[in-house]
Amino acid sequence: MKNLLALSLKTVQGELYVLDQTLLPHQQHWVHCTTVMQMVTLIQRLQLRGAPAIGIGASLLLAYRATQGDSREQLLQAAEILRAARPTAVNLMNNLDAMIRALQQADFADAAVACAEALFAEDVALCQRMAEHGAALVQPKERLLTHCNTGGLATAGVGTALGVISLAQQQGKTIQLWVDETRPLLQGGRLTAWECQQLGIPFQLICDNMAGMLMARGEVDRLFVGADRIAANGDFANKVGTYSLAVLAHYHNIPFYVVAPHTTIDLSCPDGSAIPIEQRAADEVRGVRGAFGQTLWAPEQAPVFNPAFDVTPACLVSGWVLDTGVYSQADIQTGILQQFASKSQQAMV
Repeated sequence: MKNLLALSLKTVQGELYVLDQTLLPHQQHWVHCTTVMQMVTLIQRLQLRGAPAIGIGASLLLAYRATQGDSREQLLQAAEILRAARPTAVNLMNNLDAMIRALQQADFADAAVACAEALFAEDVALCQRMAEHGAALVQPKERLLTHCNTGGLATAGVGTALGVISLAQQQGKTIQLWVDETRPLLQGGRLTAWECQQLGIPFQLICDNMAGMLMARGEVDRLFVGADRIAANGDFANKVGTYSLAVLAHYHNIPFYVVAPHTTIDLSCPDGSAIPIEQRAADEVRGVRGAFGQTLWAPEQAPVFNPAFDVTPACLVSGWVLDTGVYSQADIQTGILQQFASKSQQAMV
């Protein structure tokens, strides 16, 4: 396997390493990942997170196992175990489907490696094209707002929404970024803020419930968020709290964009009601856990509702920034998402 390097994933002399995102921003620790169950744990504990990165990480692990002599049957079983690791992120399902097709070939080990490497390279290219399309929307000196983490930590490339924002800054547009802390796991505060420091993006960290006040004061010009799954009608699932931002942006007449590769489109979901929403552990809401340990601020047995994602309806979206271009609600109503997803599926057969 080639030596590959992304912000959260790398392969070195055929070995796979994952940057433990739960220890950021204060510790950078690479985990040597060698087994299927280890990868499942890394994904479920959010040590590896971000829809594209999850799919690529799972694919690289299958490729690594193929180089270690696992049989076709063992690899196919492993793919199904990995598929169940995070149910909402459709990139994981799409990438594993591509790997399964590779495993049907006679030289399945070499085919698995080639497929995983191709998926990695594809994501790098998709991220760059999304960044270029989205950055063209940003005007000089705009104040942008984003939610969760959508940068290089979540992909193999420059990211989705944060990739757009980073390129706009590189183009000299002198933007200012509001970064939602993103409760309950603080991916904005821990990860996006860290990436912004690395990239030189001027930012200010805010609590999630401050966004509406900023919009009312006229201090937000445009929003960019990512997606874990886009339904055929343009509805999309993203980190919980995204829907609230979309409603606020709609009320205040502020452009709201979702940025994602075409590989995030799921034609099997006709609309957002068909997107499975992952429920996570109660302790994530009762308190906080990080490199410092764990702190509980709620009663230990307090009942908790903890969906990882919410669904934003297409009617609240100003535009879909894909690697193929920027599309309006009128475009979406013509069925353009189905065209892109169908072409993608045909190319992967």
